[in-house]
Amino acid sequence: MADNSKSFSKWGLIYSPNPSRRCKRRWKKILQALKEAGQPFDFVQSEGEGSVERLAAMMTQNGYKTIIVVGGDAALNETINGIMHTASPTGVHPALGIIPNGYANDFAHYWDYHTDDIEDTIARLQRGTRRRIDVGVVAEAADTDSRHYFLNCLNIGVVANIIHLKRTNRNFWISRMLADALSALQLIFKRKRFSMKFKVNFETHEKELTTICIGSAHGYGQTPSAVPYNGMLDISAVAQAPFTKTLNGLWLLFTNRFLSYNSVKFWRTKGIEILETHNAPIALDGRIHLTDATHISIGILPEEIEFLV
Repeated sequence: MADNSKSFSKWGLIYSPNPSRRCKRRWKKILQALKEAGQPFDFVQSEGEGSVERLAAMMTQNGYKTIIVVGGDAALNETINGIMHTASPTGVHPALGIIPNGYANDFAHYWDYHTDDIEDTIARLQRGTRRRIDVGVVAEAADTDSRHYFLNCLNIGVVANIIHLKRTNRNFWISRMLADALSALQLIFKRKRFSMKFKVNFETHEKELTTICIGSAHGYGQTPSAVPYNGMLDISAVAQAPFTKTLNGLWLLFTNRFLSYNSVKFWRTKGIEILETHNAPIALDGRIHLTDATHISIGILPEEIEFLV
């Protein structure tokens, strides 16, 4: 039974659906759990790519103090971009929360939110415990007025391709485990290299890399030591390795020991300049983006926004 004596502030709730039947069933359970918890909310549903960002901007502009997104990393990325690009009438960013319900929920998992713990997730969000967290910022040299934001990580190279492949595979109604396995096979057999030039900690590096990850949090296992509230970015750059070492690297990635892989170079810094990518794909929080960018700067905004933990 809901405790009607409780008084909760109204949430702005954004639902970002995806085609899987499981996520649609979970959404119905989420709605029921919200009602049983006595949580007031205004609800909008996204209609496709870019829609979540527009809805988050609208809620920010309308003065909502708390925005909750029901979705995965990509929906969370659109939400933070909508918030950051919009002035709030209160002069303060709305607090941000998530009910994980997407293809990938890496940032939610960092905070120990899980898709099957719906009632517990809502109870935690209602308690209103907040933590100020960092926001990553990306600027293209060719468009200095343009800014893109991320919470988890930015990937350049093969892993960005894999992220896209995983999302594509799951659109074909196959299981998450099978989609991840197919994506891993793509990584093993494609083994593509990109000529990248970047500047970090005042040093310029020019390397043949399979992938580079700039993470404020776990970064899908590639920046496992990153902390989203220390004002720093973790960077891992992976050189191409022989086939057997690639298999070993995948095993270390899946067992959370990625930084012990001997083909990985690691830095911790407040910023990095990517000077050349040679058309390597780029993804922000699992969302393919900036595919034509050649010179970008990535930095961090320390403790920029409140996140419900």
